[in-house]
Amino acid sequence: MNLLSKKHSILLTLTFTLFSAFAQEKAKPVFADGEAQIVEAFNTPEKWIRHDLFVETTFDTDGDGKLDRMHVDVTRPYQTETEGLKLPVIYESSPYYAGVAPEVDGVYWDVKHELGEQAKERVHPEVIRLGERPIISNSQIKTWVPRGYIVVHSSSPGTGLSQGSPTVGGDNESLAPKAVIDWLNGRAKGYTEPYGNEEVKAYWTTGKVGMTGTSYNGTLPLAAATTGVDDLEVIIPVAPNTSYYHYYRSNGLVRSPWGYLGEDIDVLYDYIHSGGEEVLATNTPINDANTSEKITKRAYSNKIIRDTEMKNGMDRATGDYNAFWAGRDYLNDMAPMKAAMLMSHGFNDWNVMPEHSYRIYKKAKEMGLETAIYYHQFGHGGPPPINMMNKWFTHYLFGIDNGIENEPNKAWIVREGDNIETPTPYKDYPNPEAKNVTFYLSSGAPKTGGLTISKQTKQGIETLVDNYSFSGEALAQAEITNHRLLYVTPKLTKDLHISGVPKITVKVASNKPAANLSVWLVSLPWNSGRMTKITDNIITRGWADIQNYKSLTKSEPLKPGKFYEITFDLQPDDQVIKAGQQIGLMIFSSDKDFTLHPNPGTELTLDLDGTSLNLPIVGGLEKF
Repeated sequence: MNLLSKKHSILLTLTFTLFSAFAQEKAKPVFADGEAQIVEAFNTPEKWIRHDLFVETTFDTDGDGKLDRMHVDVTRPYQTETEGLKLPVIYESSPYYAGVAPEVDGVYWDVKHELGEQAKERVHPEVIRLGERPIISNSQIKTWVPRGYIVVHSSSPGTGLSQGSPTVGGDNESLAPKAVIDWLNGRAKGYTEPYGNEEVKAYWTTGKVGMTGTSYNGTLPLAAATTGVDDLEVIIPVAPNTSYYHYYRSNGLVRSPWGYLGEDIDVLYDYIHSGGEEVLATNTPINDANTSEKITKRAYSNKIIRDTEMKNGMDRATGDYNAFWAGRDYLNDMAPMKAAMLMSHGFNDWNVMPEHSYRIYKKAKEMGLETAIYYHQFGHGGPPPINMMNKWFTHYLFGIDNGIENEPNKAWIVREGDNIETPTPYKDYPNPEAKNVTFYLSSGAPKTGGLTISKQTKQGIETLVDNYSFSGEALAQAEITNHRLLYVTPKLTKDLHISGVPKITVKVASNKPAANLSVWLVSLPWNSGRMTKITDNIITRGWADIQNYKSLTKSEPLKPGKFYEITFDLQPDDQVIKAGQQIGLMIFSSDKDFTLHPNPGTELTLDLDGTSLNLPIVGGLEKF
């Protein structure tokens, strides 16, 4: 070999070595123990690429004759631009990103009226839109981008810079995230501007999408999944509202979420309606041809959605389940769903109550979907531990075989007093070893009666007098009162594990055509000390309208003095009641924090022989 050839060979070798070293240094996701790890090359916020766009949907809900576009932002590692790296997406959508309405006086419905009566009109506050392009939200970014994911956000229809109308559970709130997922996979169009024609392509993603979020943000992953959209591989909803009927009604009764007495679906509509500030064309039907005044899209949505569809459908007079509510119940839409699901909720969430997650989890299992459930003992919110979420996202979005789909335990429950990050695994929820035990009542009013497994006949009747001014907590602690009926077990001689959905049958008469019916299951003696834990006192609760004793879809006025039998579920629970405590069944009428407040004085008379409680106990009767 001559000198020139030798130099050429050395140069080629050096070039190849440098190229190989460069190739080896290219950033890529790293996995350990079945989880995506933080990669320092991705953990560079100053280099992240952040941009926004507008994705075209398949609907027009703001009256302008054009398909609505959703405002979307993207945060991705710079390597998706410089090195051709393609990564999966974690996506969160929300109606809250651009601000919410102020809680002014009169924004909630007045609850001080008789059942069946119309309340006075409420105030409709307006939202002042917040936020600047291109960043919609910073949620999820610090957790997932360093682990090799792209994070995407979108504002729901009629909120922020997204076009359309908010419908609070309507079809467009399912189709909007579907359109974003379709855009990520080249099946829908994205544009640089809300009305422009310059397209944006998602060339930097594998197309695989996982969704998560809490509360309303947790509802929207389920909403998207019910469309059956391709490439939505996994959802992790946290405390999702899965049925707006179950959120604002309970077994036919008008019942508010805790902390928001008088809220209803139209109140939530006003609360989130931060979009629609553009002016409609003068030839839009809502505009009066005889006036020069133009109407905004916000005014159009108010008229069509809030003041027509919601006003005609929500029915605060009867509380019945109807087509309006059925259309906002995601359980009815699950047939196309194919995404895997890790559900998360708190057993002491009295805002979005634990039934919301359980009903969807149960249906998903029946459909054969890959699913698991994480429950904790706290209130609203609370995602699964990060390592659990990581494994689910890693498996379904990166395709890493970490065994998550073969996990023998499908339920993860944080036990009383444990850290929220350390749940206890169980085969399923409810606990497969739980069996229903029937409890019966014995007389004792106005003090305390008995709650026993032995049925005693000829216990007669007992009467309570409604008075909403007494809270449930006060009634449960009262030694003597005619405003509730309370029946307690003997002291427990050993810990008792409840797991599942308690069910109650009540045989009751009212001296008026309508009355609230409230039921609490409590642990006594009541602990009101400074060290009280959230699990100490209230085991579970339930509410019902006696007028719906036949059907949720049809209420009928009660005949005063006539006894009616009504059976309904209390909220799901999984709790260990400690030895030395007593389980108390408290039956009363108006619940100060949840129901309407009719004038005090309504009398409810309970037939003790016709009333019973089914309690799911792990180990069944022999464990009581």
